[in-house]
Amino acid sequence: MNRSRRLRAFAAAFAATLVVTAGCTARGDDPPAAPPGAGTPSGTPAPGDAAPGRTVGVSNPFGAHWDWSRYEQFAPYLRRIAGSATYEEISWCEIERTSGQVDWAGLDEIASRSRELGITLHLKIRTGVCWATGGTARYTRGAANKTESAMPTDLGAYQRFVRSVVQRYGPYGVREYAIENEVNAPSYWAGSPEDYVRLVTAAAETIRATDPQARVVDSGISSVAYGMGVADRLLRAGRAPEAVAAYQAYFQRRVGTRGQQIPAVTGEAQLRKALGTDTNSRSLRFLAATQSLLTDRTVDVRQVHFYEHFSGVAPLLDYLRATTPAGAPIQAWEVGQFWRDGEGDPASRAAEMVKTVTLLAAGGIGEISWLPLAYNPNNAAGSEVRYGLLDPDGTEREAGRMLASLADAARDATVTPLPASVAGKLNGVAFVRNGSSTLVLWSASNTPVTVPAASGGRTGAVGGPLRAAGGGTTVTDVPLLLRADQPVDRMLAEVR
Repeated sequence: MNRSRRLRAFAAAFAATLVVTAGCTARGDDPPAAPPGAGTPSGTPAPGDAAPGRTVGVSNPFGAHWDWSRYEQFAPYLRRIAGSATYEEISWCEIERTSGQVDWAGLDEIASRSRELGITLHLKIRTGVCWATGGTARYTRGAANKTESAMPTDLGAYQRFVRSVVQRYGPYGVREYAIENEVNAPSYWAGSPEDYVRLVTAAAETIRATDPQARVVDSGISSVAYGMGVADRLLRAGRAPEAVAAYQAYFQRRVGTRGQQIPAVTGEAQLRKALGTDTNSRSLRFLAATQSLLTDRTVDVRQVHFYEHFSGVAPLLDYLRATTPAGAPIQAWEVGQFWRDGEGDPASRAAEMVKTVTLLAAGGIGEISWLPLAYNPNNAAGSEVRYGLLDPDGTEREAGRMLASLADAARDATVTPLPASVAGKLNGVAFVRNGSSTLVLWSASNTPVTVPAASGGRTGAVGGPLRAAGGGTTVTDVPLLLRADQPVDRMLAEVR
């Protein structure tokens, strides 16, 4: 189906149912000369075929997203997760505050430093609200006064801006470009789903024409909206009890945090009412738009945001498998723990982080970025609503040590789900590299599980030293590492 026909069909279907840190120099549209070593980011192996769901050059699925104004505090830790990917959000209205006057300095610095760290940079291109869109912003967020985005008044001018972004940052190794952010939220996108489809279509044509190696990524629908999509799909399939159970598992920490947008649900009638609110209906329409863009290959990569309890991962993966075209990579650009007034101690928060990211990796999610890397004590909420891997000054927390340990195990390895023979007994994932298997394991129930000793096997806490596992390994609900020079199936063949 051609683009215009698809847009008309999409509209008919709906009818029927960085800000970047601005520098003070480096103005102009001409892309810079390729930075030194432009062929391969430092700390990253030479590009070959990418692992499923990953960008070429990304050797480690576990990364993070951070505040670049605290780069000096964070750099030592960031070098520990080299080979991963991150993203930076940019705004046309901030880079080109006045028509024809472009300032790339802040983003140039971010791109250069990402390469120096050995971390692959993705870009999220937003419009904002300004001369390029007309109108007045209704929402502002944060100290940088970020606004929602609106449709450009001139799509040709927008495409020229997108082209300049791709031309400039391709030499830095940028190969993935997301169009907008969480468009299901009015505070991020002022337009309709149909407007968003038009914008992505224009951007995708420009990105591919400018760099045939580049991939187009959707906006990343919000974590809450994905939960609504999970429940809605099951309900529409006539699986009401499963829909209610999935909703309860997914939103166990969210009920009441946004008034009636995420109410308590105990039955089908309550669930239908929750899904029918204006906010949640909008989210479902934008999920449908995202699926349409993936289905017709306007978008190459699906971007997931997930901030819920790890028990919500299973229903999310079920939804993604059912609604994502075969072969389309899925990446989680934003993963974290949303827990207002969270009561967990550092050890339990860290263990939960391990469970969340390993379940996502085992489910085929190729890139997983924890957000935030470090708690910002000056945030508007006034508390640590989203849990950081580091303290505000960059000091490594237990969660940070554990993620770095996962990165070491996964770098240049093949990610393998656990064999079906241990389903119901063990949860986790395996990383296989050069004949050695490193397993991240925890008990799938409250019952400890014994993994018999493997020749040369070593075990230990995630983030800690490994010791010989001569007498076998007892696995509890606290994740641990188990490493041996054997295939995964053989290591787990006699689990009891």
